[in-house]
Amino acid sequence: MPHHDTTSPQDDIAYIRALAEEGRNTPVLGGGVLIVAGTVFGIASLIHYGIDSGLIAAEPVVYNYVWLGALVLFFIGLIGLKSKIRSKPGARSAVNRAVGAGWMGVGLGIFVMALSMAILSYKLRSEVPVFVFPSLIFALYGAGWAVSATMSGQKWQWWMAVGGWIGAPAIALLFGTPLLWLGYAAGLVLLAMIPGLILVRQEPAEVI
Repeated sequence: MPHHDTTSPQDDIAYIRALAEEGRNTPVLGGGVLIVAGTVFGIASLIHYGIDSGLIAAEPVVYNYVWLGALVLFFIGLIGLKSKIRSKPGARSAVNRAVGAGWMGVGLGIFVMALSMAILSYKLRSEVPVFVFPSLIFALYGAGWAVSATMSGQKWQWWMAVGGWIGAPAIALLFGTPLLWLGYAAGLVLLAMIPGLILVRQEPAEVI
């Protein structure tokens, strides 16, 4: 006896629409990761500014320890936060899976580009490639916020995306001055720490 599908295309469309609407009401998780990133790398940037401007007496080699230490601290925080995020309501929703994948792509992009710029700096015997880093971070943050804004339907997140894309060339104008790292710290506060706090406030305590 042949099998007859009991659902019509209209039923399928209604079901997909219901899932999408349900997803739109799901809080975006992961704000804690942005807070940690903004805080840890923001502080590292302020220390870099302090050394570059002469406010902190240290040899240039200290830059490497500052940023490496920040990276280690971030990864420790990330590991701790990931398990907490997975246990929250809505963590497996389509919205949070898409947003999580988007930000994971941003994070991996930052990591491999940092490695690439370190290799370029070594090969060229120049620190110039390192100065591209703040612009790259802001551009990638813009991409991460664009994915999050699209999936969540939260229009304020588009301002974060646009802010990242404007900030990328704007921070490049500070090349050659210690203010580059001060501007980078400010950008991390505006693009990561503050919006991360907003997202955390929206997260559910028990149920959605």
